Amino acid sequence: MLDHSSRETSKGLDAELRLSLSKSLGSAANASSLPPSVYHDKGVLDQEIEAIFKNKWISVGRSDRLGNVGDFDTMDILGVSLILLRESDNQLRAFANTCRHRGARLLNGEGNCRGMRCPFHSWSYRLDGSLAGAPRMNDTEGFDKADFGLIEFPIEEACGFMFVSLNPHVGPLSDQIGDFSKLHSPWPLGEMKSSRRRSFEVDCNWKGFLEVFNEYYHLPFVHADSIDAVYDDPEPGDSVTGQYASQFGRTQGTGGLLEAQQDHALPDIPNLGEAAKSGVRYTWVFPNLSFAAGTDAVWLYETYPLGPNRCLVYQTTVFHPETMALSQFEEKVEQYHIRMDAALAEDIPALENHHLGLRSPHAQQGRFSPLLEINVANFAKWYASEMLNSN
Repeated sequence: MLDHSSRETSKGLDAELRLSLSKSLGSAANASSLPPSVYHDKGVLDQEIEAIFKNKWISVGRSDRLGNVGDFDTMDILGVSLILLRESDNQLRAFANTCRHRGARLLNGEGNCRGMRCPFHSWSYRLDGSLAGAPRMNDTEGFDKADFGLIEFPIEEACGFMFVSLNPHVGPLSDQIGDFSKLHSPWPLGEMKSSRRRSFEVDCNWKGFLEVFNEYYHLPFVHADSIDAVYDDPEPGDSVTGQYASQFGRTQGTGGLLEAQQDHALPDIPNLGEAAKSGVRYTWVFPNLSFAAGTDAVWLYETYPLGPNRCLVYQTTVFHPETMALSQFEEKVEQYHIRMDAALAEDIPALENHHLGLRSPHAQQGRFSPLLEINVANFAKWYASEMLNSN
């Protein structure tokens, strides 16, 4: 399939696109959806990377996968290879995955280490990123190991979620997420642990994937026989202070299981308030994290662009430690994984078909259902504002 040529360049967004984006700045009741070109134009993606992904805090998943000192995970984000690591003082660290000698990659995959050693020339680094050893460098004039620690990026944790910024001068995470922790305080998110994390790629734009997870409109049409009957119409979207959107909705049973699996439900999360026990809260932390906090589980997606027409997605299911200690947990949790995979199997064809439609030269901006698409509308408003203000 031929790709559309880029109308937007590194010099900024053109006047036509700026006008279209301005139509997404209103409330859900009067705003237009984002212009189709932002879902498939390479020039727009280049602008997003500079304005958003290289400037903001971005999610890199749950922190419990780095539970012990020396635990590490490597991730490639927008061409930047990172080492995420739990240091000896129990702090999270994020380093560029490149040796300070001649640039070789230090680590691959995930695991546990006492330090990092370059496989090329054996330069070694402590867990805090400082250079511990550099063989045969005694004759190098002016060489000081203190000057050759690993390049480090800001990393912070909130409610058990990790966030990294590729901008070394970014402000505190709290400035970006505002009252996120307060709104989600009924759920003990910081205590909860991951049961499964898996990755996959989808032939759609990264924004499109997160949008479908955050709207109720498609449920009776895409999930008619799987999860639609579990969900009642949601409550109005929450008013928040921070760069995220959230909406609560009542459910008939648990949103973590298929309609036919409800008798496999695990117990409610301990100490969960009565209001929270009645349904599920869907939250989109801009730009790339979305999760659902239910009565018994939390499930989340991190999404990263691989190009304008393809994205990388990580899916994680999360439970309370008391739940995971139950004798029947291993048996019942498989039903939750089945539900996640079944819903995705229905969503992905719809997403890829939606993306093909957006690439049509005749695709136009649409309008939102204020109740059923409020999170999507709030993201569109935020996104349009960030893109317009960056040019």
